Amino acid sequence: MGKITIKGRLPGTNDIIDAAKKGRGNYQPYSIMKAEYTDMIGWIAKQLPKYGRVDIAITWYEPNLRRDPDNITGGGTKFILDGLVAAGVIKDDSHRYINSISHRYKLDRKEPRIEVIVKEAEEE
Repeated sequence: MGKITIKGRLPGTNDIIDAAKKGRGNYQPYSIMKAEYTDMIGWIAKQLPKYGRVDIAITWYEPNLRRDPDNITGGGTKFILDGLVAAGVIKDDSHRYINSISHRYKLDRKEPRIEVIVKEAEEE
């Protein structure tokens, strides 16, 4: 089992939609956002071992209760999974390598963060 902590908050679904709508020509805010967060999480996740098929548990510590759970997880989960792939923790973020993803939401006004636990999935 491995665990990483991502300090702060990740963009939510609404942030990603807004960024995607702003793109014009060579300026693509969503592509920039995705690269930035995927790289950041990839660097953090390099400390984790390599896995075959995994169960992932994500706890979202929000500074307030303003964002809906689907908004929190919709964008952030994409960046987390892509970061795990970039770090080589998992080979791909498809069903073949991900058995389950669970989410929990907690309030922490002083230290918002995301805690990600990755463990080898049990044989079925």
